[in-house]
Amino acid sequence: MIRIISLTDAGERLGKRLANEIEGSELWHKPKPFTEKVQSAFTDGDRLILICATGIAVRTLASVLKDKYTDPAVLVLDEQGQFVIPLISGHEGGANDWGKDIANLLSGQLVSTTAKAYLKPVYTVGMGCERGCPSDHLADLLDDCLIKVGLSLDDIHSISSIDIKSDEVGLIGLAKQIGKPFQTFDVPQLETVEEQLSMRSEYVFGVVGVYGVAESAALYASEQVTGEKAELMLVKQKTAKATCSISRSYRV
Repeated sequence: MIRIISLTDAGERLGKRLANEIEGSELWHKPKPFTEKVQSAFTDGDRLILICATGIAVRTLASVLKDKYTDPAVLVLDEQGQFVIPLISGHEGGANDWGKDIANLLSGQLVSTTAKAYLKPVYTVGMGCERGCPSDHLADLLDDCLIKVGLSLDDIHSISSIDIKSDEVGLIGLAKQIGKPFQTFDVPQLETVEEQLSMRSEYVFGVVGVYGVAESAALYASEQVTGEKAELMLVKQKTAKATCSISRSYRV
């Protein structure tokens, strides 16, 4: 869910415009109690567009920030919509790319402080699953993950997994269905990104030899495409049958 929050009459006008243009969004004008409502939306994982001063946004969210891997994206806009600031989760949460889209929508200016804002991002998906997992189940999981970071299938470079899944019919079928390459990597290759994992599963390690299939495959695939260090844009998301993660690196 996307929450658009305004505090002034001019901000409300801009908020209504955005709510009409952005699917899955809802405008809150002067929500009360303000801090509690905004913090609750944030901790529930809602993406936020705050039409207010940056200082208000920072003070409101400071106490509920956790880490760049799990915090949802937050944008701050002036009430005229001239400037769009990716405030929280620029890389991992997709605020930088989302901010660019909103700036284009409003014919405004993206104000990004990231050092890599001018580089072209490459997004790769890592997936793991139980044997025989249907491609439809994997497709639903992937769609959910893309929505969480504001990406579409067109943004994705490839689907990757561990080599023991090289013959996994569901993964092969998913890649064919969305028209993306499917590739797998062996344990020594995936071990090279071990330090970058957001979490480690001893159970998974005992079964396949790495601490996480989805995150490892996503990270390693990104680095193979660009030759640059990758970062997790979306940490492992899990269903009863599969896992999915999204990584990003930049073409220099």
